[in-house]
Formats: sequence, C-alpha cells, structure tokens
Amino acid sequence: MKRLIINADDFGLNEMINVGIIQGHTAGIITSTTIMACGKAFDHAVPLALDNKELGIGVHLTLVGERPVCNPSTIPSLVDKEGSLSPQYPQFLKRFCLGQIKLDDIKKELTAQVQKVADCGLPITHLDSHQHMHIVPGIIDITIELAKKFSIKAVRIPSEPYLFLGGYPFSTSRIVARAGLTCLAQIARKKIIERGLIAPNHFFGMLAGGNMHEEFLLQIINNLPEGISEIMMHPGANESILHTMYNWNYHWQAELNAITSKTVRQQITNRDIQLISFGELGND
Repeated sequence: MKRLIINADDFGLNEMINVGIIQGHTAGIITSTTIMACGKAFDHAVPLALDNKELGIGVHLTLVGERPVCNPSTIPSLVDKEGSLSPQYPQFLKRFCLGQIKLDDIKKELTAQVQKVADCGLPITHLDSHQHMHIVPGIIDITIELAKKFSIKAVRIPSEPYLFLGGYPFSTSRIVARAGLTCLAQIARKKIIERGLIAPNHFFGMLAGGNMHEEFLLQIINNLPEGISEIMMHPGANESILHTMYNWNYHWQAELNAITSKTVRQQITNRDIQLISFGELGND
C-alpha cells in the first residue's frame, strides 16, 4: 500500500507563502504544513490554519535566518549583535561544531517556538526544521525531548535515497550535500524509533527543493515506493514579491502549479496512492 504526505514548508514566513500553501491545500494535494513560530507572517498564518482543520500543522523549528522567539539576551550564543539568528546553515554549523553555540540556548529557543504554536490552540502533528537543522547530532536529542514534552508523535526524517535523481538537473555540490543530510537523517531515524516516535518510511524533495516543477513531482509519484512517503514542497503565490525578499532561487509558483495540477491529481488516483497527513500516522 502506498500512502503519501505532501508537506509544505515555511508556513508563517511570508504572507504570499501562506496564501500559496492554503491554495495548495484547498485546490490541490497539500495535506500538511509546518509553521514557523518566528516567521514574520506567523500571525497571518494562525487564523488560516484554524480555518482549515483538515490541514495538518507541524512546527518548522528554526535556528537560522530569522529573529528568535526568545529575548535575544537569554540565548546569547545563538544570536549576533543585532539579536538575529545565523543567516544560513553554513555559518550556524561552523559555530556549532566549534562549540560556540550552547545546546541549552538551542533548547530554550526551540521550546519557546513549540510553546508559541501550542498556545494558539493548534494541534501539532509533527516536527521538522528550517534547513533541516533538527537532525544535527545533539539537536536531534532536543527535538526528541520536545516531541515527548508536547506529546507530538512524529518527526520528519529527510533521508532522500542516495541514488535518487528524479530527472532533476542536479549539481555535484547538491548531491554531496544531500548525501550528508541523508546520512545524518538515517542516524536520527534510529534515535526517534528508539524513543517511540514515528516518521514516514521515505522522503523526497531535497534534491529538487524549491524547484519541484510538475515533471519532477510526477517522477516521484510515478515511482513511489511501498509504504508511507513524504514529499517536501515550497509553494507560494506572487513569486515576484518573494524573489525581492529571498535570494534562494526558488520557484514558488511552479511548485504551487504542480500541487494543483489535474495531471498530478489524476496520477495519484490512477496509482491508488492514498493522501494522508502527519496527523494520521500511527492510527492503523
């Protein structure tokens, strides 16, 4: 049996991303999303989530790129002089590996993020993270502790197969980065299973992250393995606005077009794939 979670990341980052995710849920195949408690459009995202109760809501744990939820003075090793988190994961990982970031500060900030979402009355289905920082050794242990503390049963394990290409025009550097991520994810999977948490069997969306055009999404769907799979997506509306704000080379509108495509929906039906959310994991 093939079951599939379509998860949209970055809910709460920007209003145009919020709009795209909700459109992808109501008119497409998005079943879950993960909200950024420290995102600038968090307050815009919460009522949208409350109005769309079929949409699973996880927490997109964030250690890079934004302002923290905590007062910066209480997490000094995590922030710069302006009180912001590291701009990207390379800077964060360098400081983390050099012992310049304290795990206690990470725990304090991530706990505050999950608490902020819980305080809004949103049932939290799972945890993942911005730029996959939750599977870094040491941080995965905090993630597991948070899942237990807040009775969250599922965690994303971004272990895209080492040899999977899916027709995407990859670069060598991205293949190497994906291999490192998959290796860490497999170690993290063992830990979450030992602690009684769950995750989908398969993950896709790393190699084509931000560029999941319809043809690449169809490649995954047409070759979906047995079991439960997650496909990570990054839809958004009004891409011209988003490009002025983020230099990620993402194609938000193309991803939105893919998840609202009638062809994609028909292939899911033809292949007898059941769409589910993270909230449905462990219910059988």
